[in-house]
Amino acid sequence: MSDPKIFDKKPARVTLEPGTYYWCACGLSTNQPFCSGAHKGTGLTPLAFTIDEKREVWLCNCKHSDHKPYCDGTHKSL
Repeated sequence: MSDPKIFDKKPARVTLEPGTYYWCACGLSTNQPFCSGAHKGTGLTPLAFTIDEKREVWLCNCKHSDHKPYCDGTHKSL
């Protein structure tokens, strides 16, 4: 699998507590937008990112953003 599966063409708005999270990069996770381990064997790996303080973020669900794991509007052109 060279390209990720498009999970959704709209981002996920989530409020995150401080900590490290693993964003699904393959589009196959059953725990979107976070990794569930479904990427095994795809050649794609999740992206770890850290939140320093509680905040709301928009995470990419199309898996094609140039600012992963955050949405940059790329889904509008897919």
